[in-house]
Amino acid sequence: MNLPSHVNHSNSVQPLVLGIESSCDETGVGIVRGTTLLTNTVSSSMDEHVRFGGVIPEIASRAHLDAFVPTLQEALHGAGVTLDDIDAIAVTSGPGLAGALMVGVCAAKALSVATGKPLYAINHLVAHVGVGLLDGNVGGGAAGLGAGGRLPENLGALLVSGGHTEILRIRSITDDVEMLGSTIDDAAGEAYDKVARLLGLGYPGGPAIDKLAKKGNAKAIRFPRGLTQPKYMGTVEEPGPHRYDWSFSGLKTAVARCVEQFEARGEDVPLADIAAAFQEAVVDVITSKAVLACRENGITDLLLGGGVAANSRLRELTGQRCSSAGITLHVPPLALCTDNGAMVAALGSQLIMAGISPSGVAFAPDSSLPVTTVSV
Repeated sequence: MNLPSHVNHSNSVQPLVLGIESSCDETGVGIVRGTTLLTNTVSSSMDEHVRFGGVIPEIASRAHLDAFVPTLQEALHGAGVTLDDIDAIAVTSGPGLAGALMVGVCAAKALSVATGKPLYAINHLVAHVGVGLLDGNVGGGAAGLGAGGRLPENLGALLVSGGHTEILRIRSITDDVEMLGSTIDDAAGEAYDKVARLLGLGYPGGPAIDKLAKKGNAKAIRFPRGLTQPKYMGTVEEPGPHRYDWSFSGLKTAVARCVEQFEARGEDVPLADIAAAFQEAVVDVITSKAVLACRENGITDLLLGGGVAANSRLRELTGQRCSSAGITLHVPPLALCTDNGAMVAALGSQLIMAGISPSGVAFAPDSSLPVTTVSV
């Protein structure tokens, strides 16, 4: 493939790419050579947000400022390379928290200007798919999505995180990504955090609810599955307005009312049963709609990514339903599911190998960058 002239042609087939991620509360720096992961270094500020019950943008931005240089140095040392060895730099330009994005983008621009390396501004969400192309990772097995750096022909992606819940169709990871469905209010991860707060479980809510749910009975309480009524679903011939979309705000309210009813009666709140029933409602509707979207759009391979991909019940039920539908499920190692620099470097590498020109330094971060825009 022809590459931009800016790239070091000594590694033109396997470009050495530095990836920078700062869209939320993780400062990530990853280094990739072609489709091989050399290092994935992450510094999280999650502990600084615990007492607030969620990510505070200003705190996250300041944490990125403090963490970036040490994280960069650790990544370069871990990969055994220097900035001079790097062929290109890739950075998350959106979507994400505006202030947090600004820190990473400004750092990447400074490195690009100082070193003369080409800079690629990439989409954080598409990068979650790009990480599946890595054929190895530090301390773990292969991500295993595409052999030899090639994606399956009929690929979809189910991204489930604190800020996003969506199903994508990937025709080309570098220039053709289509949104099939998304949440219309809270993302699944947000719903977990809010319900965990209602149940007194603390932050982050996902791991706490997942752990408690194992002790409860998911069938003890029936919580609603949002946007599953016929008026929203429609039919194959006449799809409804939200056939592949999700909504979790009503579910969150139902949990709050459930807790209030137990307390009003002076009864102990069955926390484990509520956690199990809530989690089942979330993963049931996510997996059923995702598989429906895959079946109706000819998707035969599905990547599950995002921080909530660490949820044991989501992984289990997604695997079961994909298997029943004849869909091959791909789940990258957990360290590569959450936000990280390796996924940014991986997508940057794909853009370079596809011959796409660098972004330059004139772009601005975009907190609401649409998933259809792979690179800026």
